[in-house]
Amino acid sequence: MHRRLLVVLVPLAVLLVAALGVPLSVTVAEREMQETYVDRLNDVGRFASLADTALSTGRTEALQQELTRYHELYGIPVAVIDSSGTVLLGPAAAYRRAARAEPALPRIVAAALAGARSEPSGEWAPWNDSALVVAEPVGRDSEVVGAVVTISDLSKTRNRILVRWAQLAALGLLPLVALVAVAWPVSAWVLRPVRELDAASSRISRGDLTIRADAEAGPAELRRLAGSFNTMMDAVENAVERQRAFVSDASHQLRNPLTSLRLAVESLEPHLRTTGNGRQVYDVAVDELKAMQRMLNSLQASARMESMRTASPVDLDAVLATRVDRWRALTATAGQALEVDVPPGLRLLEPPGGLGSILDELISNALRLSDARVIEVSARVVPGDPDPVTADGADGGVVTIAVRDDGQGIDPSERDQALRRFWRSPRHQNVSGTGLGLAICADLVGAAGGEVRLEDGLPRPDGSGYGFAAVVALPIAPRVVSSADTPAPV
Repeated sequence: MHRRLLVVLVPLAVLLVAALGVPLSVTVAEREMQETYVDRLNDVGRFASLADTALSTGRTEALQQELTRYHELYGIPVAVIDSSGTVLLGPAAAYRRAARAEPALPRIVAAALAGARSEPSGEWAPWNDSALVVAEPVGRDSEVVGAVVTISDLSKTRNRILVRWAQLAALGLLPLVALVAVAWPVSAWVLRPVRELDAASSRISRGDLTIRADAEAGPAELRRLAGSFNTMMDAVENAVERQRAFVSDASHQLRNPLTSLRLAVESLEPHLRTTGNGRQVYDVAVDELKAMQRMLNSLQASARMESMRTASPVDLDAVLATRVDRWRALTATAGQALEVDVPPGLRLLEPPGGLGSILDELISNALRLSDARVIEVSARVVPGDPDPVTADGADGGVVTIAVRDDGQGIDPSERDQALRRFWRSPRHQNVSGTGLGLAICADLVGAAGGEVRLEDGLPRPDGSGYGFAAVVALPIAPRVVSSADTPAPV
């Protein structure tokens, strides 16, 4: 959030500094160039006055010495030329070398010989390499006998401009640095309640309804938002607790009367007649009472498991170590084969109630409902977004645990319904069960930030299609590095 806020503020500050700094930089460059031009104009004006006197009297030795000295001192060739462009006084060789590189020289000299004062050429901008040519007529009006011409290298002037621009850039960076220095802690203060709300929402989405936001920090608007959020969560938690308590209490209260009813019904068995359909009615009643008891037991188990809403990291190897042997024994008893393909070292967030209970339910479904020959348990890591990190410290990847079989399977049209409570496939109406197992597993896995998907399983041996697969996807949990794992300093 800090970065996104700075991404918005810093470009705006840069545009503001640029809007002020660019015109100021142009003004500074123009002033430096104008000062240089005025200095050269004053110099050629003085030399033109001296040349007018020297040429009219024929005494040019002193002017020649001064022009030579000026070139030696400043490195600027200055020459007195006649109307034909011939150099009369000054360092002729240096002047001619400099003149060959200036295409604007003939135009400026022609204007000076015509009696016009020199105007600055358009090629001496600070980003060009051209020199500054300045010419002044010698004489007045129709009595112009020549011109004084200087060709000035502007490299020193450009260096001064670059120095001034660097100074301006440094001054422009100061408000940007100050903005970042101030915006970072201010944005942290402003956005901390937002981050806490985001973290709280993430925890709530994983099923932890006890989390609350800090309503004492941040701006007043965010404090009010946090307070409203906490009030809402209080109402949600109370409603969920009342619903859970109702299911638990109702199941508990119905259990005793149902047990008494079953005992009463079973006590009638010695009094049944050997003829008639009494025995058949008795068996149906006992089976229905047993199904109702299983339903109540499932509801109570669901209420207990859903009361545990906090996901915690667990090593998949440790979970399987306590389960696989029992699964192999159960499958062997049922005449089935169990295959386990799980790479070592996987660590993930365990759903409330335990990952082992969920896998037990999936294995039980495969044993009871599929008529499969092979049951396969496999796990894979699916990489996620490597950039963000979730609020609980896990990275963006997930571990998928699949329980597949090569049995009857479920029609694709029934898969969505299979995750609903009390739904049972028409093919399994005569098989013991309550229709709550997959639904409870899906709820618990969702509380840990994962999901349960129903997919095609293993190919059937007769080639008629595919069996059933329940895939549990859970977030990867960060592995805690112990001090023993940390390499000692060399």
